[in-house]
Amino acid sequence: MNYAQLFSAYQEELELVGEDAENLTYVFREMKNWSLLDFILHQNQEISKEDEKLAIKIFRELKAHRSPQYITGKAYFRDLTLAVDERVLIPRPETEELVDLILSENGEAPISLLDIGTGSGVIAISLKKERPQWCITASDISPQAIDLARENAAFHTVDIQFIQSDVFSQIPDTFDVIVSNPPYISYRDKDEVGQNVLASEPHLALFANENGFAIYRKIIEQAREHLTPKGKLYFEIGYKQGEGLLHLLTQYFPEKRYRVIKDSFGKDRMVVMDNV
Repeated sequence: MNYAQLFSAYQEELELVGEDAENLTYVFREMKNWSLLDFILHQNQEISKEDEKLAIKIFRELKAHRSPQYITGKAYFRDLTLAVDERVLIPRPETEELVDLILSENGEAPISLLDIGTGSGVIAISLKKERPQWCITASDISPQAIDLARENAAFHTVDIQFIQSDVFSQIPDTFDVIVSNPPYISYRDKDEVGQNVLASEPHLALFANENGFAIYRKIIEQAREHLTPKGKLYFEIGYKQGEGLLHLLTQYFPEKRYRVIKDSFGKDRMVVMDNV
C-alpha cells in the first residue's frame, strides 16, 4: 500500500465520525517534520512499516476526538510555537487579534499588565516578546496550567511573574492594563462546540456559569481595587456576549468608556473598557 492509499482510507473514516480529514495529514507532517512538498513526493511510494504505524496511531487518536495540537504537543500563535497539552486550551486565532489590539493601543512606554486565566501563557508571552519593557503578571486558577505557562515562558526567555490565583484572590497589586480571555461558553451552548474540543480540552477553561458570564462578573466586581486610576480592561468574549458585558461594566464603572470590537470574521470578539 502506498501513502496516498493509506491516507485516503483513514481520512474517509475520520469524516464518518465528524472529524476534519485534513488533520491526519497535518499531524503526520508535524510528527515527521515534513514539508507539504515532502508529503506530496511520497504519495506514490510504498509506505514504510514505521510510517504506517505512526499514521495508524494518529488516526486512532483523532478518531477518539483528541485535538491535533495535543497529539503534536505544540500550537502556533503569531510568530510563537507553544507547548500545549490537556492542561490548557489550545490558543485560537481570534486571540491573536486581542494581542494585536493591546499592542496597538498601549504604545512603547513601560506599563504594568495582568493576564487573568493565562492558560498556556499565550497572551502574556506574546505581549512580553513585543514589549520587553512592560511588567507582566499572569495568573490562572489551575496549578497545572501555571506549570505549563512557566515552561513556555522559559522556552521563549521572557520574564513574567506567574501566580496561581482564582481571579484576584492571591493578587494584591494594581495594574495599568488587565486582560482576560476567561472561560465564557454557556453550558447550554455545548452543541456549538466541536467534538474534539469537548472530548479533550479542559472544561474548566471552556465553560462558565451564568450563561458564560460568571468569570467576567467576578473580574469586573473586583477590578476597581486592582486598576490604576487610568487603568484599562480588555476581554475576549463569545460572539453573543457583547451587550451583556457592557451592561455589567456600566454597573461597576459608569464613568468609563466601553467598546465592543469585531474580529476579522465580523463577529463581536473583544470588549475594551478605558477612559473617555
